[in-house]
Amino acid sequence: MTAGTLAANGLRSARIALVGPPNSGKTTLFNTLTGSRQKTANYPGVTVERKSGLLRTPAGHAVEVLDLPGSYSLRARSPDEAITRDVVLGRQQRETLPDAIVCVTDATNLNQHLRLLLELRPLGRPLILALNMMDIAQKRGCRIDTEALARELGIPVVTTVAMRKHGVHDLLARIDALLSGPQTETGVTATANWQEPSPDAIRGYHHEVERVLRQAVVVEGVPAHFSRQLDHVLLHPIAGPLILLFLLFLIFQAVFSWAEAPMDWIDGGMASVQQWLSGHMADSLLKSLLIDGVITGVGGVVIFLPQILILFLFILLLEDSGYMTRAAFLMDRLMSAAGLNGRAFIPLLSSFACAIPGIMAARTIAHPLDRLVTILIAPLMTCSARLPVYVLLIAAFIPNITVWGGVGLQGLVMFALYAAGIVGALLVAALLRLTLLKGGRQPLLMELPSYKWPNPANVLLGLWDRVKIFMRRIGTIILSLMVILWFLSTFPAPPAGGTEPAIYYSFAGLIGRALEPLLAPIGFNWQIAIALVPGLAAREVAVAALGTVYALSGDEGAVTEALSATLAQNWTLATALALLAWYVFAPQCLATLAAVRRETNSWRWAAFMFVYLMALAYIAAFITYRVALALGEAEMWQDALALLIVALAGLALLRPYIRLRLFRTGACRKEGNTSVASAPPHSGCGGCTLGSGCAKPRNRIDSANNQRDEKTFQQTSP
Repeated sequence: MTAGTLAANGLRSARIALVGPPNSGKTTLFNTLTGSRQKTANYPGVTVERKSGLLRTPAGHAVEVLDLPGSYSLRARSPDEAITRDVVLGRQQRETLPDAIVCVTDATNLNQHLRLLLELRPLGRPLILALNMMDIAQKRGCRIDTEALARELGIPVVTTVAMRKHGVHDLLARIDALLSGPQTETGVTATANWQEPSPDAIRGYHHEVERVLRQAVVVEGVPAHFSRQLDHVLLHPIAGPLILLFLLFLIFQAVFSWAEAPMDWIDGGMASVQQWLSGHMADSLLKSLLIDGVITGVGGVVIFLPQILILFLFILLLEDSGYMTRAAFLMDRLMSAAGLNGRAFIPLLSSFACAIPGIMAARTIAHPLDRLVTILIAPLMTCSARLPVYVLLIAAFIPNITVWGGVGLQGLVMFALYAAGIVGALLVAALLRLTLLKGGRQPLLMELPSYKWPNPANVLLGLWDRVKIFMRRIGTIILSLMVILWFLSTFPAPPAGGTEPAIYYSFAGLIGRALEPLLAPIGFNWQIAIALVPGLAAREVAVAALGTVYALSGDEGAVTEALSATLAQNWTLATALALLAWYVFAPQCLATLAAVRRETNSWRWAAFMFVYLMALAYIAAFITYRVALALGEAEMWQDALALLIVALAGLALLRPYIRLRLFRTGACRKEGNTSVASAPPHSGCGGCTLGSGCAKPRNRIDSANNQRDEKTFQQTSP
């Protein structure tokens, strides 16, 4: 039944879904098509990111483009893949069926990527195949007869190079042709009757891919020689971990050194605004709110934006270059000691920027128990919200000197804090896998994309998204908390003849003094207790809260001097080190707990995570405070700190090669058509061989294991 053309209806914008496997360049093509005209939200009921953008075709059609999560098949094995399946089938809440689908594939890896297209074709929706990365395919000598490919598949085929915007006009012309053509209801019926393909059907898809490629690929080309040569070094069992350790160390050093100048500019700007308000406003509650609440509080968080952006810059570069998946492969042995596989490394690394996207990234882990453990330990990674606290205390109490031939001591301390979080996360994961979350384990099987230069547009858009998120957070959560904290710190007024600072008699002072007996064993005073309470809503608020508390304590130096100098005068080194230890393990912000609840569909796991993290933080702060007091605040602590850093670095390097291990799992890396075993075959794997034999035997066994462990995941409670 013909419903007319979409253009003739004119009731709404057309909806085009971009679908494709990971590493196909799908998101790069999405950014090329939509530019900055895009928005990010979540699908209803889940924290899977929904990215959409607007464009207008040469024929004048208004089009909404959806960038769906990467998926190799409609046979979904993770929450991300389930969203892609449900959207193209019209089953996703509040999402209408796409008017057309653009399937983006890597032209150098068609034998792996075309299976998804063959699964999409029976749905009956208008379909276009975009052969992306054609420039790389041609450099390798690969020649594809696109006319023959279109004839065999029965759909339009266009070639694109998304990074250079090549082929975009041809793609838009094909979209115009589809939108101007008749829209039928046959696709609606096909999607309603869709059933998950059986193992026999999947084997049939693989045979069909081989047949189509025999007809369409004139010259197969040669594998990426550069990527293989580079992998010989970067994936070397000894050199690889050393290079990864060096890159992480470089990131921590850059967070301090590169951000120094822009942080000074922001600090100077805030000081100028503060001085202008002081000189042009009469003493009043409004002046106190603006200077002591808003400027001192919010300004104390904005100043750390350069460091957060530098951290995200490195993460985006590693992801876009193709190195991130190599890092996951290198970390597989270390992760296996904690009962996980290397795929958990990517969500955990994302948690260094923010725990929420790290928790969301755990959806790519098919095994339900591995996914749950990864979610529960993600907050132990040092997120960017901790950076303001770390930077403040390190600058105040750690000398800015160089050791070991020019390495900054402050950067070493930062590295030690990150390492402590990593070690703690692995120990917690191992304990959970031995107790609450026992179950089957899945080996690592992942495709290694070819190395490529990061796309500057993708990196800049990613950084811009982080700036918007950070500034929106400042303008909403942090600003609101600072106003509330100012009110609690200002009222009631001190009694007549009071000898303590005004904040001592306020509501905030009462809360701080009530918590002080509980926190005194770990060296925290009532001012720190005040800062910890709003810090539960957002980590970085703790710095702003300290600025507000000391500005209102009658300490004029807190207004005119750096907050770090004020803390150095009022705290002992043992207290500062205990607070650093506290923030290594302390529970994440409330938004993280909400994300855990949505990902696990249970408040019990969120509550369990809060309790165990709070207990870890208190124990770590207690031990740190008592050890620091025992060592004394002499030069001896620097020697002890240096030895601790060396010990942590050695543990991170040598741990994968210790024979005594809690768990043993195999790890396979898949590049193009080849699966290579990095460990001996294990129970349920069926062995690793060249070709597709590695994946097929395991799929049947792992499917049964996942179904069994999914029930454990749903039924287990702390």
